[in-house]
Formats: sequence, structure tokens, C-alpha cells
Amino acid sequence: MLAMNYRGPFRVRADYYKPDPEIEHPGDAIVRVTRSCICGSDLHLYHGLVPDTRVGTTFGHEFTGVVVETGASVEKLKVGDQVLVPFNVACGVCPLCKQELYGNCHEANPGATAVGGAFGYSHLAGGYDGGQAEYVRVPYADVGPTIIPGDIHPDDAVLLTDVVPTGYQAAEMGGIRKGDTVVVFGAGPVGIMAAKCAWLFGAGRVIVIDHLEYRLEFVRNYAQCEAYDFRSLGDPVLFLKKTTDYYGADVCIDAVGCEAAGSFLQTFTGRKGMLQGGSATALYWAINSVKKGGIVSVVSVYGPTGNFIPIGNVVNKGITLRANQASVKRLLPKMIEHLRSGYIDPKAIITHRVPLEEVADAYHLFSAKLDNCIKTVLIPPSAGA
Repeated sequence: MLAMNYRGPFRVRADYYKPDPEIEHPGDAIVRVTRSCICGSDLHLYHGLVPDTRVGTTFGHEFTGVVVETGASVEKLKVGDQVLVPFNVACGVCPLCKQELYGNCHEANPGATAVGGAFGYSHLAGGYDGGQAEYVRVPYADVGPTIIPGDIHPDDAVLLTDVVPTGYQAAEMGGIRKGDTVVVFGAGPVGIMAAKCAWLFGAGRVIVIDHLEYRLEFVRNYAQCEAYDFRSLGDPVLFLKKTTDYYGADVCIDAVGCEAAGSFLQTFTGRKGMLQGGSATALYWAINSVKKGGIVSVVSVYGPTGNFIPIGNVVNKGITLRANQASVKRLLPKMIEHLRSGYIDPKAIITHRVPLEEVADAYHLFSAKLDNCIKTVLIPPSAGA
């Protein structure tokens, strides 16, 4: 089959000879992919920042498709079902899944204590091949895959696998109350969705911080929020203090993660020297910009090693830190409801649709921030649509 093939940092290619996936367990399903996305967190893999990302791996944790085969014990799916597949690989029965913490499932990645299972996200997250391919094996097929309702557009459905629920959970974990000032660091797809969803919880003011003008302009229009280029602010923390009467924001959301720009020291130690688990600039700013007693919500990706953050300020300011991978399965009914109501329009953030055969060019486009790229969807030749 045709699949994206990782060959090392900044090197991916379209592999026409990857073996088709097979049923390995009675609970598996094989899905013919109709759409998959390149996520901002895929760039961390592409840039060589995630440990144990092995040559030959196929990325892609956001995908939809058609069921073409099921294992003997699969009961909820049948051949021909069109499904969206949450990025979490989750068993559904372990103690964490029973708490609806599907992003922390222990059974899907029992060799790790600090990360659950995820499609296409290195052996650190279980070693599951992802959906940037014509076909993918989906374990625990009675748990994650959700049949796409007939009134949901396929482009909307693929964004319900990660971006929309992750942005929503970022706002949810912030404990936003009516009238709160919410600051979102990062105007990528997740930051855009977090800003949009903050209004659902009653935010009175939403501010987004980034440094790419085309993304700032996009989020201003899509999420009806304020948006600022941190390079024009001098000290972003001081700016945010001043604009909140020196109290600080009620809630800060880190939607950037380990490749944040804005600090030479963080960039050098976190991205160049690999002395910490990524550049924690956005998290640093979030901690220092939130008010005393405020909440910092983190949905971005960092490495497994320590990071240079002002933990003393967390203690002395009485800050609540909340962080997790989104529990997509838990949030899907609510996300579909908001989509049907017209409040969110996921497919509006898609700027590029690229044939899977051109996956190398698509990664370069997204990584280099060319052509005002916000979100890229890959279409396999076998998609049939």
C-alpha cells in the first residue's frame, strides 16, 4: 500500500510498497483511510524531537475511513461503516479508561508510565502505525472508532479525531468562568480551537499570542478574539499584566509545546542542545502571565525529560496546573452537538488538501509555514472521495 514513511529528521517520503496491515487480534479492525491530517505535533516527530521515533514509522493520528475487515470479536462495527478514529488508542476497560481518561489508557501502552497509546506517534506512544496511509490497523475497534453521522461532512469528521476535542478540553481544563480573561499561547489549529471554545464557557475576553501574522489574522476572524505578535510586545508577560490591570489573566492555555519560539535560552537548551524536553517558552509565559490563584491549562507536547519552568512561581502564586491528552471519546457527543448547532465549523481551518503521494511536500509546506498553511488534509488515492 501507499503510506508516509519516516526516514529521519526532516525526511519523509511516500512509500508505495509498505505491507498492508493485517488483523493481529480478534478486537482489531482494518480501515481504508479516506482522510488524514498533518498535525502540529507531527512536526515534533518530523523535526526529530520525540524520542524513539523509528525509521519506517508511518505518522498520522487524525484520520477517518471505511471499515474493510474486522476481527472475530468486534461487535460494534461492520464492513462498510464510515468511521472517525480518535487519536487515543484505548482499551476501554482499564481503570483509567473507566474514568474516561482515554488518553491515559494503561493497557494500550503498558511499557510506559507517563504516556498512553496514540496512532502514529513513535514507539514512545506504543509504536502504532498511523493513518497517513491507504490502510491502518485499528486496535480495540469496539472502543475508539465512531460511526460518522450522515449529516457530518467528512472534512469536519476528520477534525473531530483530535483538533476540535483537544481545543475544547484545553478550555474545559481552564475552569473558565463567566467574564474570565483567557490567554491562549499559540495560533495553530489547537490554539485556534481553544480560543473559539473559550467563549462556550463564558469567557469575557480572549487573547491569542503568536508571531505569525497570517495565523493571527486567521484566529482574529475565526474566533473573534484579540491576537498579538509577541515580537511587537517587548515582554509579553508585562504586556499581559498591563492589559489586565496588573492582576494577570484568569486562565492561560499553552497550545504551543516543545517548539515554542520567543526565548533564545529556551530554544538553545530545548531544541538545539536537547538539554530539556523542548523549548518551554509558552509554558513559562503562561505561568508568569496568569493571576494569583489562576489556572494554567496545557495540551501541548513536551518531551519526557524535565523542563526549565518557574515552579516557584507556581507555588507562590497558588496556580493550578492542569494538563492531559484530550479524551476524544468522552468529548465526541458534545463536539458533534456544537458542530450541528453551527457554533464550531472545523473544516473552515483546512487550508490545504494534498494527495498522499505528495506527503513530503505537504510536510515541508507545513513545517516551513509556507502559503499561509493552517491545516493540511491528506487524501489517499484509495479514498474514493
